[in-house]
Formats: sequence, structure tokens, C-alpha cells
Amino acid sequence: MQKILVLQRDGLGATKVRAVAEQRPDLALHVIDVDGPFPPIVDDPQDHFPADLDAHLAWADLVLDHLYQPDLTDHLVDRCEAAGVPVIASGRKLPRAHTPTTCCTLGRLEELGEYAREFGAPEFEVTVEEGRIAAVRVLRGAPCGATWKAAREVLGMQVDEAIPKIGLATQFNCYAKANPNVFLTNPLHVAGEVHISALEKAIRRAGGKTSS
Repeated sequence: MQKILVLQRDGLGATKVRAVAEQRPDLALHVIDVDGPFPPIVDDPQDHFPADLDAHLAWADLVLDHLYQPDLTDHLVDRCEAAGVPVIASGRKLPRAHTPTTCCTLGRLEELGEYAREFGAPEFEVTVEEGRIAAVRVLRGAPCGATWKAAREVLGMQVDEAIPKIGLATQFNCYAKANPNVFLTNPLHVAGEVHISALEKAIRRAGGKTSS
């Protein structure tokens, strides 16, 4: 069983924690809340973490960072590096952490264990009958749960209608902010596009035809 430690500021990771627990109840999740508000610069970030943080890191196989405060994250990454535990911090630029543009662009990295095999860039398996999506199975999806919700919405649709629909449905269920991030991309647009691409690939593998 993979042991995942989640550090979140003011509950910012709560929706993803719930979705991960629903999809993979066999994963061991432990959440540490760090409550704000915080000034733009935190001079003593260690004071805002539990005194036994290193003990929690010794337990963990993977850390998910939902702190979204540079000084807090820097301290966390320092402690994770010392403990030899990988960190995922989506939407940021950190040389010592895994930082996909969005949570649904995370690659299949062996270092990240079961989490990365289940969650990240979406993958579908579909059945196409008479030009319609007769069945769709999520092989891998976003940890916010949007992939599974969007997949249900394209069942029974014509292939060429289902492709844009899965993008819109993903965006509707996505928790990313609509404004450009540090990668100068709009996370909502990225989420929609990667799901569209994944569905197109699945349709072609199933022998269906798309207009693209």
C-alpha cells in the first residue's frame, strides 16, 4: 500500500484528496493542514509546520503539496529532499519537485508509484458502435475526479460530438483556476485539450473515425 502525505493550506487540496480516496480507497492518505493567512514572505516557515514533520515524512512514500505559498513549499521540499521522498506540486516551477502544468498532465513516473499509475494524463478505453460511444472506461485520470465525471457525459454520443464535449465537461468539473499560471498557459484550457486528445486516441484504437 502506497503511503501518501498531503500538505494543504486552508483546505486547498480537499477536493483532490476526496477524489483520490474515492477512486483508490486502498491508498493510505494522511492530510496535514497548514492554516493561514500568510504574508507574501514567510520568514520562518518551519514555525507553521508540525514539530514532527520529519516523522510524517519518514512514513510517507509520496508527498502532495497543496500549500501554494513559495516559502512554505520551499521548506517542505527541503525536508522531503532530506528524507528522500518525492514531491508533486502541480502548476509551479520547482527544480526539486515534480511540477506538471496541471494535475492532469502528470506523466507515468515509476518513482511516484501507484499514484502516478492511476492519476495524471488521462487514458480511455472506448467501444464505438454505429458511430456512437457505447462504452467508456477510464484507465487513468485527473486526481480531482473530473475525468470520471466527464467520461459519463459522453456515453451514447456521436463520436464527433463526444470529442468537444469531453473537453467542456472536464473544464466544468475541473478545480483549476481559469487564469494563466507560471507556465503562461490557462490550466482549464490545458485540462480540456488533454482530455480531448486522449478520447480521440481511444476512439481511433477502437476503430472509430474522427474528423481530425
